[in-house]
Amino acid sequence: MPPRSSADAPAPETLRGLVERVVYHTEETGYCILKVLPQGRREAVSLIGKAPRVVAGEQFEAEGVWEPTRDYGPQFKASALRLTRPDSETGIEKYLGSGLIEGIGPAYAKRLLKKFGKGIFEVIENESARLEDVEGIGRKRRLEIRESWMKQKSVHNIMLFLHQHGISSSRALRIHRTYGDEALSVLSSDPYRLAQDIRGIGFKTADQIAQQLGIDPAAPQRLRAGLLHVLESGSSAGHTTLPEVSVLQQASQLLVCPEAALLPQIQALVQSDQLQQHCLSGQAMLYLPTLRAAEQTISQRLQSLIRRPPDYPRFPLEAAIAAMAEKTGKTLAPSQIEAVREALRQRCLIITGGPGVGKTTLLNTLLSLLMDQGVKVVLAAPTGRAAKRLSESTGQEAKTLHRLLEYQGTGQWGRHSGKPLTGDLFVCDESSMIDSPLMAQYLSALPEDAHLLLVGDADQLPSVGPGMVLQDLIASRRIPTVHLTEIFRQAASSRIITSAHAINQGQMPDLKPSRDSDFFFLPVATPEDMLHTIVQLAHTRLPARYGFDPVTDIQVLTPMNRHLLGTQSLNQSLQMALNPPSEFKYELERFGSTFRVGDKVIQTHNNYDKEVFNGDIGHIVTIQTDPLKLTVRFDGLRLVDYEPGELDELQLAYALSIHKSQGSEFPCVVIPLSTQHYVLLERSLIYTAITRARRLVVLVGDEKALALAIRRQESRKRWTGLRQLLAGDEVGERRVENK
Repeated sequence: MPPRSSADAPAPETLRGLVERVVYHTEETGYCILKVLPQGRREAVSLIGKAPRVVAGEQFEAEGVWEPTRDYGPQFKASALRLTRPDSETGIEKYLGSGLIEGIGPAYAKRLLKKFGKGIFEVIENESARLEDVEGIGRKRRLEIRESWMKQKSVHNIMLFLHQHGISSSRALRIHRTYGDEALSVLSSDPYRLAQDIRGIGFKTADQIAQQLGIDPAAPQRLRAGLLHVLESGSSAGHTTLPEVSVLQQASQLLVCPEAALLPQIQALVQSDQLQQHCLSGQAMLYLPTLRAAEQTISQRLQSLIRRPPDYPRFPLEAAIAAMAEKTGKTLAPSQIEAVREALRQRCLIITGGPGVGKTTLLNTLLSLLMDQGVKVVLAAPTGRAAKRLSESTGQEAKTLHRLLEYQGTGQWGRHSGKPLTGDLFVCDESSMIDSPLMAQYLSALPEDAHLLLVGDADQLPSVGPGMVLQDLIASRRIPTVHLTEIFRQAASSRIITSAHAINQGQMPDLKPSRDSDFFFLPVATPEDMLHTIVQLAHTRLPARYGFDPVTDIQVLTPMNRHLLGTQSLNQSLQMALNPPSEFKYELERFGSTFRVGDKVIQTHNNYDKEVFNGDIGHIVTIQTDPLKLTVRFDGLRLVDYEPGELDELQLAYALSIHKSQGSEFPCVVIPLSTQHYVLLERSLIYTAITRARRLVVLVGDEKALALAIRRQESRKRWTGLRQLLAGDEVGERRVENK
């Protein structure tokens, strides 16, 4: 179906009636497909919406629009769905016979309704002894029925309370699942607990709920929650700590209260171990305890490693390198040979450098030499695609860090200091992507006699999570580090490589067109023209000129998600060009996206049950209608099924944010550059995007935007304490500037 314009969009309306059947419902998201009988109609229709719980026989009121579908006819898509206990005999019979109440099935539902009529709910709750008057119900079944009823009533009352206070179904579900029967008590006493206990509910949502419940704006729990929110927002922006003066200023603005009122609450949070306070270099700093502990663990484990000499087997290095060169046909440069020597001299080493400086050749040689001596090597990387690249380049198995450490969800790990990993040399590639908590977990899981090799490009974007681990380790000058800077002859002929190095040094790359180049800049003035040009490039121009597959080989990378040149807009336009709708092609619309057979998609969350991870890219191969499910083929030809309520884990992937592309490589990368992206434009972002390409880079846009990005280094401004912990100093602001 072609996209509908806003001019002919259907008008919203309200539908009321009876739930005949629950076709599909998932408690995880509340997503449901119902067969309902609207008032005044004789035939049931399909309704799609969200509800924390839904039972056949309930009365419903839904606000939404009718949408046509090819396979199911008109469906009512509800933006709001309210459900209440039934008051008709037909509804009560369906409700009681649905299996909701233990001890009552369809047969007993008929008997109870015949005996007590519409008063059955009152009888179950207040006169349950009368149930024994019904044939087949004895004392045991009667008690089972009443206990189950009271439990369901508690759930119903909690949901009703939450809905009355404007809390959406999906949030209401999470609240009830977290607190159970205590939900009303928690909400009434301290709704700000929600922000700490429930993923997806932040301070602002909790504050809205608190206001609806009449909580005093000056209440201590509100002020403490606001202070924690500022620290957590700082963590989301990459900081592991913040100056106390900054926290006070931000919290005062957020809470609309004087800073003086917040000082006692900081002390209360410190005393309750919810904050840590350190006076460092004359400046008071505040930490969330988990982030302080992560940096301390990293510092302690690394210092323990560097204090001990390595215990690799001894062997004649020069002869082994010569034999390796003869075997592989790759001769190491003097700088690489010195790096191998340094790796054998250290128990812990960092190897860093930009593209084309020989990190892969050096790593492969080192690993081959050590494995020939019986050293057990364990390879890992932060993402699935980075692990796959590491495995392909070395010929050895590589796992994601989460898989290696046996992550079990909800912060639980199978590998830790009490149950360490086994191996001799642990190698982690793309180390610039690792945040402080993950690095702390990795290091704590290493055996006492481990050797460690961290490989990465410190000039790429830092981790999405808090910290600048690789940059801090290098800047501390306490961890032995090999900086590879020599661009080898083959790489030096690539304008991708030379342009990336120029940008990294704060210089404009050569933008003059060259027919045989692998790096192009196409000047385009307006965002609208940029969007048109990008679609043209992916759809026709690049496939015709270079033979690229427009879906699998070409990747558009953009600085942001919103606006005309963000991922959402680009994905819609590219999908329409590369995989347009067709009467022969199934499609499914969920969570604001339309998915079609043939679409390129990316997994956005780690899903350990399905064994797919954040950043995995695949293609939709089938959409099945009965039962409704979508199947994606990921790298490695593995098929993964998704039910409708799970599709919020998938996004279209014709265009990705540059942050999402970290650790990946693509044959061809197309990058829009517009002053529309002003807030996010900076050097590491563009450098990272360019270095994702193997064969071709095309920049599309405004030369002024490129110049602006090269001048700015915003991602290098993070408050962290790791460098100073390693150096024995204390915390200051980390600004790692390229010299």
